Amino acid sequence: MMKKQQINIREFQIEDYDILVDLWQKAGLPYKSRGRDSREKMKKEMEHGCAVFLLAEISGKLVGSVLATHDGRKGWINRVAVLPEYRNQGIATLLVKEAEQRLYNFGIEIIACLIEGWNKTSMEVFPKLGYKKFEDIHYFTKRKYPGV
Repeated sequence: MMKKQQINIREFQIEDYDILVDLWQKAGLPYKSRGRDSREKMKKEMEHGCAVFLLAEISGKLVGSVLATHDGRKGWINRVAVLPEYRNQGIATLLVKEAEQRLYNFGIEIIACLIEGWNKTSMEVFPKLGYKKFEDIHYFTKRKYPGV
């Protein structure tokens, strides 16, 4: 049995970008390098003050992430990722709860997440965190170009 280790939650800095991308890839999240996941887009979101980007570390090693944003009325939880060898230790729960609290501090009262059909892990985790699936909502997007 693995000894419970101290999990440190901290804010993402743009200097963490390359290691964050590596974490996403190891965690199995698709990476949209030309779109919303680009260094430039993430930096811009951080500068606008509508983003909460958090990282989880154990002994200085990046093991998890969550990106949360808001539009002033609704918050969104995105890009929850934990390295496979660190899963089932409560890291995703800690990250989501911290992101939620920070969104609540902005006055946000509704927090949502969108989960793609292939992501079975997230579909199991989010109901345990109190999120309810809405069958009556259909998600439409308009993308400037593929890969965004």
